[in-house]
Amino acid sequence: MKRWARALYQPCLPLGRNGQRVTGCEEHIDLSRRAAAEGMVLLKNERGILPLERGTRLALFGKGCVDYVKGGGGSGDVTTAYVRSLQDGLEMKEKEGKVQVFAPLGEFYRENVKNQYDRGVLPGMTAEPEIPGELLEKARAWADAAVISICRFSGEGWDRKGILGDGDFYLTKEEQKMVETVTASFDKVVVVLNVGGMVDTSWFCSSEEIPGVLLAWQGGMEGGLAAADLLCGDENPSGKLTDTFARTFDDYPSSAGFNESEEYVDYTEDIYVGYRYFETIPDAAGKVNYPFGFGLSYTEFEIEPIRAEEVSGIIRVDVRVTNMGNRAGKEVVQLYYRAPQGLLGKPLEVLGAFGKTDLLAAGQSQVLRLELPITDMASYDDLGKIQASAYVLEAGTYCFRVGNSVRNTVKLDYEYRAEENAVIEQLTGKCAPTALRTRLLADGTYEELTQYENGYEKNQLVPQDIETLEGVEPDVQGIAFGEKKEWADADRITLEDVAEGKAGLDQLLAQLSDREVAGLLGGQANAGVANTFGMGNLPAFGIPNIMTADGPAGLRIREECGVYTTAWPCATLLACTWNPGLVFEVGAAGAAEVKENNIGIWLTPAMNIHRSPLCGRNFEYYSEDPLVSGRMGAAMIRGIQSQHVGASMKHFCCNNKETNRKDSDSRVSERALREIYLKGFEIAVKEAQPWTVMTSYNLMNGYPTSCNPELLQGILRDEWGFEGMVTTDWWNHAEHYLEVKAGGDIKMGCGYPDRIMEAKEKGLVSREEMERCAKRILQMILKLD
Repeated sequence: MKRWARALYQPCLPLGRNGQRVTGCEEHIDLSRRAAAEGMVLLKNERGILPLERGTRLALFGKGCVDYVKGGGGSGDVTTAYVRSLQDGLEMKEKEGKVQVFAPLGEFYRENVKNQYDRGVLPGMTAEPEIPGELLEKARAWADAAVISICRFSGEGWDRKGILGDGDFYLTKEEQKMVETVTASFDKVVVVLNVGGMVDTSWFCSSEEIPGVLLAWQGGMEGGLAAADLLCGDENPSGKLTDTFARTFDDYPSSAGFNESEEYVDYTEDIYVGYRYFETIPDAAGKVNYPFGFGLSYTEFEIEPIRAEEVSGIIRVDVRVTNMGNRAGKEVVQLYYRAPQGLLGKPLEVLGAFGKTDLLAAGQSQVLRLELPITDMASYDDLGKIQASAYVLEAGTYCFRVGNSVRNTVKLDYEYRAEENAVIEQLTGKCAPTALRTRLLADGTYEELTQYENGYEKNQLVPQDIETLEGVEPDVQGIAFGEKKEWADADRITLEDVAEGKAGLDQLLAQLSDREVAGLLGGQANAGVANTFGMGNLPAFGIPNIMTADGPAGLRIREECGVYTTAWPCATLLACTWNPGLVFEVGAAGAAEVKENNIGIWLTPAMNIHRSPLCGRNFEYYSEDPLVSGRMGAAMIRGIQSQHVGASMKHFCCNNKETNRKDSDSRVSERALREIYLKGFEIAVKEAQPWTVMTSYNLMNGYPTSCNPELLQGILRDEWGFEGMVTTDWWNHAEHYLEVKAGGDIKMGCGYPDRIMEAKEKGLVSREEMERCAKRILQMILKLD
């Protein structure tokens, strides 16, 4: 087959067995359901209420039983043939004879939710109706147990709310009334949370009236069935939290300043994010309802450390996990280290490695090997307390604990002793803060930070009218017949010649005019079912137009195209599987759908840190912890690129708030930047080499990330060895020629070649800088088939 034939000529030919389509196929939908079940977290299970006994008569309460939220909105949305709600899932279990469902309640909620949809209310944004008294009495007389479902929806471009009684982080007043009504009417109550991020858990954590709680997240198109699988015991919960669930919104260290200004966010909590804060800062431990790594099972596991040693600079810990119960299940083992406080100060606990068992039958054991490089325990010294701009392993004793959550561990007999301070990696200071004045220390006090002036180049052109550029689409490049013949007859090097080894990229680029090179540095018109534009598209030189598509919860194709794809569970749920192998499978399956629809780049994974519960896109991100984020992101990238589809790791970096996202300044210390907000990206680059990286909209320490040479060239390429191409997020507010100079290769969804030409004519950008970016774009295209 001719190279790039799918992009150049073919319709969406099937890639499955026997000519079947893989897009939305049964195998992928089954995988989505399996992944959803593995990432849901059992938070509470008292009095043996779960799994439900066979034949249990259930009354389902809450509009969330019907108004199922498969995932978040914006780029994370997916067009599917159907979505299965919790009501659907439990009615399926009724057909299998496992439970009975009180039908009149389902009819009431279906009709109520349909009426709200008909009025234009979006799924997940519907209001909780009052339960008719007569219906409640009938349900109470008939049912053995009640199931309450609470759903939440958030999306790109807006943040959630943390106001008591306002119905986002907290329950609405109507939901509170519904919960009080149900718990007063039933002795057995189970809550199912269909949410994309952290929510209030205090209303059920210590409640004797609510013995069972399943955190079902947003489970994709089959999420309602997966939740029913767990409730009925067809699957055994094995998900573990990748975030800390605090008692109140105000207990999170980011909460005080999250809404202080739309112009900036001060990351004053520094490296003390999530469990690093709650396990370290004095008096913070008591503010936790559910700790990081927590999750229950229907069976019991014994975790027994059997060996710990250093081998060639790696702490190697072998752990035997034994299923002590009477149900098959999986267990997650987590290795934490405790470093000496030293001069730099450190979190009390840091996750160093993790692993997940296979499905273990009752009585079965498995030995897991967890490995932690000693160098990973080093801390970054940004103030020169020991060695400026270096990762330092401070002298002292390093202790290790192993268990199944940050608060359920045992101390290993083995310790590692560093006799003296050691510089692990000497770097140079980059991306230093320009306005962050203080940061939190391990003892709960704050220290002053030096303020720096960044020396980045300022725009020397007359500023563009940003508002008029929002949503501008690339020009369609038409080809006249005579022109096409002229190109075909010309003695010129094409990209296919380069692919076949007949010529080099430098030779190809040397043929292009300045204007043609500038044109390559921006997004290209849509083709086929794509709606997020393409890259390349210089037919005179055989350069195809490679389409992109949104993610990360599935291939996003607009509804009017009539293509239904698989909606995968949200990224946070996938992270809660603690199973990189499963995430690889999801990435590979999703990429096959991308490829089948003639799209070459999937704009995923999204890997920003869960700094605050209110970030509107937390459902797209994995965790509060950079190791979990990095390993899950790397697994997703490897899965995607195994199908010869490009992954686009995003949003690089500090995109932890959606309000005013294109102009808000994330003010962060260099230490927190490197240890927390960049670390997951670093892990993914070094483990998986994504073919593209997408910069974030926001400013970081006073300068747009997409124009920052220290970030893109200094850290990403020079320090980490990134070999791919850098793209902007779509229609950002940064200056195009400055992005080119910084090493940002392409501006999406639309570039401004005339603007680049103006800058070149004024000596502000060089042909060499333009070619450098164009070359990386073409190198990315050469990886595709």
